[in-house]
Order: sequence, then structure tokens, then C-alpha cells
Amino acid sequence: MNRQQDLDLLREKGISPEQIDVQLSHFSSGFSFLPIVAAASVEKGIMRVKDVDEEIFLKAWHACLQGDKTITKFVPASGAASRMFKDLYLFLDAGYDVPTTSFEQTFFSGLQQFAFFVLLDETCKDLFSKGAVALCEKGRYKDVVKALLHPEGLDYGNMPKGLLLFHTYPEGNRTPVGEHLSEGTLYAKNAEGRVNVHFTVSEEHRELFELLVAARKLSYQIKLGATFNVSYSVQKSSTDTIAVDMNNEPFRDEDGSLLFRPGGHGALIENLNDIDSDIIFIKNIDNVVPDRLKEEEARYKKLLAGVLVTAQQRAFGYLRKLDSGEVHPDELAEMLAFTENELSISHTKKFDSDASLKEYLRGKLDRPFRVCGMVKNVGEPGGGPFIAVNPDGTASLQILESSQIDKNDPKAMGAFTNGSHFNPVDVVCGVKCYQGNKFDLTKFVDPNTGFISHKSRNGKELKALELPGLWNGAMSDWNTLFVEVPGATFNPVKTVNDLLRPEHQ
Repeated sequence: MNRQQDLDLLREKGISPEQIDVQLSHFSSGFSFLPIVAAASVEKGIMRVKDVDEEIFLKAWHACLQGDKTITKFVPASGAASRMFKDLYLFLDAGYDVPTTSFEQTFFSGLQQFAFFVLLDETCKDLFSKGAVALCEKGRYKDVVKALLHPEGLDYGNMPKGLLLFHTYPEGNRTPVGEHLSEGTLYAKNAEGRVNVHFTVSEEHRELFELLVAARKLSYQIKLGATFNVSYSVQKSSTDTIAVDMNNEPFRDEDGSLLFRPGGHGALIENLNDIDSDIIFIKNIDNVVPDRLKEEEARYKKLLAGVLVTAQQRAFGYLRKLDSGEVHPDELAEMLAFTENELSISHTKKFDSDASLKEYLRGKLDRPFRVCGMVKNVGEPGGGPFIAVNPDGTASLQILESSQIDKNDPKAMGAFTNGSHFNPVDVVCGVKCYQGNKFDLTKFVDPNTGFISHKSRNGKELKALELPGLWNGAMSDWNTLFVEVPGATFNPVKTVNDLLRPEHQ
């Protein structure tokens, strides 16, 4: 493939040659680890809301819902469910035919408890002339798994998680998509009864999401007393990143074309940026519970949102005061204390004049806000809350992944290993400024917080570049608050057997 063909491919994807140069330089130089001050804790950086304050925050959110703010639930939903069934794929390839591992035994002993069992049973009858239980009694366990995972069956191995049946209800079993619609009515329904929900999906499965919502939307609206405005977006091809070989030269496919790969969930900052809302809730597609547990979970969503609007209102008031030009030194000291004590931003600056202090305060206050729920660490994989040093020399609250931690730094590793809390991806975002204009969220990304992973294609090794993560480096320059929430609000489905846990039954 010649240079002109390369340029034509870049133009088609909306990627500039300059972007490619930057990406290639990252492969050569790598990414710096973030300097860590400490893990965030309840003593420093994580708010534990007292009962008396909880009511204040809940009232603040209720008042916001009655106002003119636009609120949206943003749900990344493009991920395939294949990893949910990893152990079942291993069973299909195993040299034995009956459940042997504890995972396999748990799956088959609980088979009839899965919300998808009725569909699976019918599929088994269509494919093998026997129901799922009858097949198991005949020792044909692998046929049951084939009916579940393979394209000629339910094809669950190739479907996105959002479209799988998760929970059982008398009126009809429900997918995560349905659960997110239902959940949204409890904390994101405005005074007119409208709930805005946005799913990021793959182009391949977009039509399936649209068909599912179209089929269920009216019945949900009648049952829940709400009107749903459901929208979708696809990760932009302009956020794809170039792959390289082990010598950091652009990787080319067998036809000579450059290979691009999706840039990871950090690419979704572009999708988030396109949403015209004041406040946006972010929650992963698989972290949903049945209706009987939703009220308690929703209470903490409203709490996080109440903390957000309360903090924003204070910042907005300070910014208007700075605009007025009439600020008393005591008021400047109050604003600085707010950034230090409420927003957990520390600095080593010496302000030689009120003008320099005002400039600093404006820079720190006039930014997007986010409030992130944090749960106590019980060994779950994923990132955690830290106090990290920023490019401008200040330190603030950040969510970091293990790839951003220097494994050779005992202090950093100690903080990462012994952190008291972890990130369940429970985020509420304020994305408009005090004048009511939308922030350009792409301006608040730290581009030096991506990471490089090793992959393969057609038997050849390659390196792939992941963009700064959506709630990591992509929100690096936001104002961040961490609030402790109960572990009961975190109920992800990482494997199919998680659906057998009491929280999902």
C-alpha cells in the first residue's frame, strides 16, 4: 500500500497524520507513571456522608429534578459478553464431557435459575429434540452450552451483555437495557416525567438495541409512569489508534493496509462530549439489580447527585463573585479553602498578588465536576481512588488503574495494594459552566495517561495503544469528589455464574 492509500485511509477515519505521529511517538517513548501522593481514604479525600447531611443532599437533588436542568443516564454498552462465558468455552474444548470444575458444576446445578433458561430450553429442543435438563440427564452437557453460545443457538457468546436476559419477572424477564430504563426513573426522571438514557453500542448491534427498546418501551412507560428518550451512539472511528509491530513500525495487514484498533473506553469521552445535558450519570451496563433492590441503590445515586449540585453551586457562586471584580481578601481565602478542603486540591504555589490568586482560583473552579462513588476494597479488580500529582504541580483526586502505577516504586505499589477503596464506576458529572455553556470535555484530558498493551493478529505480535481511560486520564483535569457508598450498590456480572448470586435472583 502506498502513501496515498495510507492518507486516504486516514481521511476516511477522520484521523490526521499529526495524530499518527503523536501516537507513534508514544510507542517509542512510552507513558510516564503518575506520581502518587497517597491512596485516597475516608481520612483524606473520600467523603463519608453523615445521616444529617444526607437529607440535605437528597433535597438538593430533588430540587434540581424539579428545575430546568437536562439529565441523562450514560451507559457504555458496546462490550461483548464473550468474557462472561470464558469458563464455558474452556469446557467445550476440554477433554471431558461432564462438569468437573466448581464453575461448571455451579453453572449446571443452577441452570434452571437463569433468566435465559426458558429460551435455552426451547433452543435445545429445536436443535437437539430434547430440553436442556433432559440433555444433561443424558450427559450431553456440551450440547446445552452450544445451544447457549453458538450462532445456531442463542448466540450469547457473540452478543453484547446489554441484550442478555439477566433477571426473572412474572411479566417477562429483563435484560440490562430494561433494568437501566427502570432504574433511571428512580433518580433521573424530571418534573415532566422524562428519563433520558444514552447507550454507546457497536455498529454491529445497534439495530438489535433499537428493536429491543422499541418492543419494550411502551410497556415500561405505562408500568413506570415515565416517558423514555433513548438515544445511541457508536465509538467514533477517529478515536481508533494505530497498531505497531515489535519494532514500533506501523503494523500492516496482509494486504499492506495500516491496522487500527479501538482506543478503549477512553474514546467514549467524545460520545460523552456530544450529549447536550447539564448532568450525566455514568454506570456500566452489567451493574444492575432486580427491582426489589433498586430503591436502596437509587438512594445513593441521588446522594452522589446531591453532592455534585451542592459543590457546583458553591463554585458557581465563587466564579460570579470573581466576575464582579469586588472580592474581599477574606472571600478569596474562603475560595482557596474550598479548593483545598472540599475539592482536595493541594498546591505549593506562592501567590504574590490577589490577581495571581484569582487567576489560580478561576482555573480550578471553572472546570467540569464529577462525583464518584467508592466502595470498600474487597479484592475486586479495577482502579481505585488516589491523590496524584498533576502536570501543573498541584495534586488532586484521581482514579488510577494498575497500568498507571510504577511497579518499581515501593511507595506507589504500597498505596495501590493497600488502598481502602476501589472504583465501581458510579459517576455523576456536571458538564456545563457557571454561565450555562457546555464544556468541551476533550480539553480536560491528560493525553499522557494512556497505556500500551501487547496483542496479536494472524499469529504476529503487535503493540496497541489505549487512550486515557474514560474515568481515568480522560477526566484528569476535572474537579473530583469521592463519596463512600455501600458495597451493595456494586453488583457487576463478570461471569455467567454471577447471575446466580442472591442479588441477581
